[in-house]
Amino acid sequence: MKFLIIRFSSIGDIVLTTPVIRAIANASEDNEVHYITKEKFSDTLNNNPYISKIFTIKKEITEVEDKLKAEHYDYIIDLHRNLRSRRLIAKLGRPSKYFNKLNYEKWFRVNLKWDILPDVHIVYRYMDTIAFLGIKYDGKGLDYFLNNDSEEIFNSINISKTEKYNVFVIGGAHFTKQIPSDLLITAGKNNKSKIVLLGGKDDVIKAINIENSIGENCLNLVGKLSLNESATVVKYSQKVLTADTGLMHIAAAFNREIISIWGNTIPEFGMYALLPDNSQNKNHIFEVKDLQCRPCSKIGYQKCPKKHFKCMKEQNIDGIVKILS
Repeated sequence: MKFLIIRFSSIGDIVLTTPVIRAIANASEDNEVHYITKEKFSDTLNNNPYISKIFTIKKEITEVEDKLKAEHYDYIIDLHRNLRSRRLIAKLGRPSKYFNKLNYEKWFRVNLKWDILPDVHIVYRYMDTIAFLGIKYDGKGLDYFLNNDSEEIFNSINISKTEKYNVFVIGGAHFTKQIPSDLLITAGKNNKSKIVLLGGKDDVIKAINIENSIGENCLNLVGKLSLNESATVVKYSQKVLTADTGLMHIAAAFNREIISIWGNTIPEFGMYALLPDNSQNKNHIFEVKDLQCRPCSKIGYQKCPKKHFKCMKEQNIDGIVKILS
């Protein structure tokens, strides 16, 4: 059978779909998995051996509509479930399955603080879309595949893959999900292992401040690496300190020990780091419980709506340092 999986964005969300890709491909030698995503996120999937074809769009589904129609899919698996994916399914006219986004439950949790969210990771909700075929989650966690040349990055940075180092992911798509500089600096100063800073170009100024404060034990690679180069650095790290980010899920795919710091979002939304079933003890979650204002959004803001940012400023720094040590 031929399947099309839909997930347009973004890095972490796409990585979270990889158990579905693997499960379909491994269920039968005759299964063929195709995937459609946005062009700027295709690096997340380009080396995945379970995918036969990747279709990318810059903006509109019309860019690949004719090519997709020619494939005559047996099933379309919609793991995005937005207006664009619904339009695509309507145009292709093939049988489809979609996952439950729990939008109502999330709205009640954010706006009324009613906790009616099911205790289930999003990967299991993704897997529900193929349960009708008798395909189950294999417990092996997430996938992220790099090409054979990926390790060449160690030839151009001041660290080797055999060196003991911890990664600090300093950025995030929204300010209220980002780890504050003072927390990162304190954690870095109290860490014996080398610290490697990762982040995007928007995080460069923040990174310079952190690097200068921690000192020579800190290697600043923020804004200098591609996604797959950053993923390679994560792959060979000991531990990863991160907020709710795409690199958190990539770290989980490489079965790294993860210290995740949660600000305005909550793990109960079902998007915490999913490690293999036999490695869940490597997942350490830190959050400020019992804040009446939290969660204030299912995504994030560019500033704290309450102006106090207690969800990040009141984190248990001693506990974080202890696990990093």
